[in-house]
Amino acid sequence: MSTYESNYTEVSEFVFLGLSTSRTIQHFLLAFSAVFYITIVLGNILVMFTVALDPHLHSPMYFFLGNLSFIDLCLSTLTVPKMISDLYSGHSTISFQGCVIQIFVLHVLGGSEMVLLIAMALDRYVAICKPLHYLTIMSPRTCALLLAGAWVIGLIHSVAQLAFVVHLPFCGPNEINSFYCDLPQFIKLACSDTYSMEFMVTANSGFISTGTFFLLMVSYAVILFTVWKRSSGALSKALSTLSAHISVVVLFFGPCIFVYMWTFPTVSVDKFLAILDFMITPILNPAIYTLRNKDMKLAMRRLVSQLLSPRKSS
Repeated sequence: MSTYESNYTEVSEFVFLGLSTSRTIQHFLLAFSAVFYITIVLGNILVMFTVALDPHLHSPMYFFLGNLSFIDLCLSTLTVPKMISDLYSGHSTISFQGCVIQIFVLHVLGGSEMVLLIAMALDRYVAICKPLHYLTIMSPRTCALLLAGAWVIGLIHSVAQLAFVVHLPFCGPNEINSFYCDLPQFIKLACSDTYSMEFMVTANSGFISTGTFFLLMVSYAVILFTVWKRSSGALSKALSTLSAHISVVVLFFGPCIFVYMWTFPTVSVDKFLAILDFMITPILNPAIYTLRNKDMKLAMRRLVSQLLSPRKSS
């Protein structure tokens, strides 16, 4: 071990600089994030319960949708309650172990959601292009395997990202200019030359995000082209069906691709995109799928009416 490595003081916690130093803006952000988080929780739980309890929605598409809502809820819960607590108390710190855990879970969830969106695109492809074989191809076993695969790939992605990072020496500074543990910023705080590691992590996430996005866009284009060849009249119906999926994909991958591919990143833009990822998208996803889906709207009305109406005595 070198003299440098043996003499550094190990960092035990990190300080979040948050979104603003102004107390007025912090009070606004506290109210804003609290309202949005409550909406995220209620909206996504409503989707999950509706899919689970309504027998009309026991199909692959809604099975994946329920799991998408679960991941969105977890992604938001991983960061937003901590931010709300920090804004309320004015004490914005996280332990070293807590930061590593947050980064690990964040990448597990992010990787899993990417694969889940691919599974949802596959489901729509089979439903629209091979309707006669839909029940055979998208069987319950296939859906369970796709979901398990999503979580396994998310886990592998996260382990690969953190494998070399957790052993980096940290001796200060310990300030992260954000409201959560962002992996690129975490690496920059290490007391060693991290250029190659920053490049590897950025290239890895950027390649996966961009590659998956284009794969999904190509798959949707293939679906629409296949429908158009069969019947030009059916194209508008297919486009209406796929528009919700395309919107969710753009919302999820847009910020990721911008962060990792934009050559002139700024802290303010990164913070805005982080808010979009953790507070806006988890609200928009259930809203997009429910507002554009008649079956979901009817199922939610049935569920809400059952919950609100008093049970009649037999």
